[in-house]
Amino acid sequence: MYCYGLTMDKNRFLYVSDWLKNVVRRWKMGEYNNEGIIVAGGNGKGNQLNQLSYPRFIFVDEDQSVYVSDEDYNRVMKWRKDAKEGTIVAGGNGLGGNLNQLASPRGVIVDNLGQIYVADCWNHRIMRWCEGKEEGEIVVGGNGDGNQSNELNRPMGLRFDDEGNLYVADWQNHRIQKFEIIL
Repeated sequence: MYCYGLTMDKNRFLYVSDWLKNVVRRWKMGEYNNEGIIVAGGNGKGNQLNQLSYPRFIFVDEDQSVYVSDEDYNRVMKWRKDAKEGTIVAGGNGLGGNLNQLASPRGVIVDNLGQIYVADCWNHRIMRWCEGKEEGEIVVGGNGDGNQSNELNRPMGLRFDDEGNLYVADWQNHRIQKFEIIL
C-alpha cells in the first residue's frame, strides 16, 4: 500500500488513501482482513465518477461520506457511504486558477454547515465550496506565493479548532497559519 492521507471517523474506522492503487480503504481494527473495505475508487486510474487518480487527503463527515482530494484531475470528490461512485464537489474543470478550478488540491475539510474547504496547493489559496455550486470562493490567500500574513506557499493540511478558526499547514513557508473564517 502506498499510503498518503489518513483519518479516523467518530466510529473509530480508519480511512487511508492509497495513491498508487487509486483507492481509499476503510478498516475497523480487528474486524476486516488486511485489504480493508474500498470506500472510494478501486476501478483503476481515471477521471470517471467511479475512479480516482492520485487520491491525496481525505475527510469523513458525520454520515461517513468520504471526501477525497483527487490530485491528477484537480477535483474533490464526495463518496456517500456504500456508494459505487462519487460526485465532484469542487473543481473538476481542469488545472487552473479560475473560481471553478483547482491546481493540485491537497487538504480537504468540511465545516458544520457542510461547506467544503480545499487547500488549492499550486494556486496558493484556500477555497470554500458549497455542494452543488459551480464555483468556489477564495477564503485565504490567492495573492500568489509569498510569506506575508495574507499569502501562502503551497498549502497542504487543514484543520478547524472548536471556535471555528482554520489552521493551514503552509508547506513551503514552513509554518502553520491560523485564520478566522467568516461563514
